[in-house]
Amino acid sequence: MSSFRIDRISEEVRHAIDAIIRGMNDPRVTGTYAVTRADVTRDLRYAKVYVSVLEDDKADEMIKALKKAAGYIRHELGLRVDLRYTPEILFERDRNIAYGVHIAQVLKEVAPKEEENADEAE
Repeated sequence: MSSFRIDRISEEVRHAIDAIIRGMNDPRVTGTYAVTRADVTRDLRYAKVYVSVLEDDKADEMIKALKKAAGYIRHELGLRVDLRYTPEILFERDRNIAYGVHIAQVLKEVAPKEEENADEAE
């Protein structure tokens, strides 16, 4: 199977899981989050789904809730995406967005100091 097809399936799975999670009525699944990536194996048996949660205090609870609801999400995924096998879903926390926000804050703090040093040098 070509990797292009797997990439398309992974993106479709990511999109469908994002829609399923947004439609859930679980109070633990709230706040600012994003389904950033889904990696489906070549045999379509497993899908590792990366979820980025911006509120650190809610992140662990939300990932636990998603892992508990994996059966329901898999069932809904089977109804929405036409595949021979509906992949088993493994949720992982993605820290890339939070890390990017942290780096942006550090750069904002450093930039004014560099401008002051440049003004003093002139």
